[in-house]
Amino acid sequence: MTTRWLTQDESATWVRLVAVLELLPNVLDSQLRRDADLTNFDYYVLAMLSEAEDRTLRMTALAAQTNAALPRLSHVVRRLEERGLVDRLPCPEDKRATNARLTDAGVAAVTAAAPGHVANVRDHVIDALTPQQVAQLGEIADALLARLDPDGRMTPMYRRHDAAAED
Repeated sequence: MTTRWLTQDESATWVRLVAVLELLPNVLDSQLRRDADLTNFDYYVLAMLSEAEDRTLRMTALAAQTNAALPRLSHVVRRLEERGLVDRLPCPEDKRATNARLTDAGVAAVTAAAPGHVANVRDHVIDALTPQQVAQLGEIADALLARLDPDGRMTPMYRRHDAAAED
């Protein structure tokens, strides 16, 4: 098999994407840690629960929506539970499974953290782009997701935002 090396333009684009992928998580984490005592992943877990029916998801569903391995998610949910932001309880439909439920304190935490997080996302990503570039970025993300998530495990997480945008 012959290697299809990247062209100079492709390589230049690729290393820029790698730089964004390396820098952006730290930018998101540092703001949330400073302003809300949450990591970006903590915030993501709380946000997914806040959008779920009855603010509750089975741990396996939450793991799929956050693309987290169950051991990592269990560790994060345990920490959030210790802070009173999440409760874990047996799943009523399957007693072998566990549900995570956002508490009222968790709702307050994610609600308080959201404005700063959105301002940070807007400042570092959205406002750096023209409206046309934002649309292009959405198209680029869809093309990449078709390859990276061919089974659509994370599709429910981002498609619900499409429906909200179309309303």
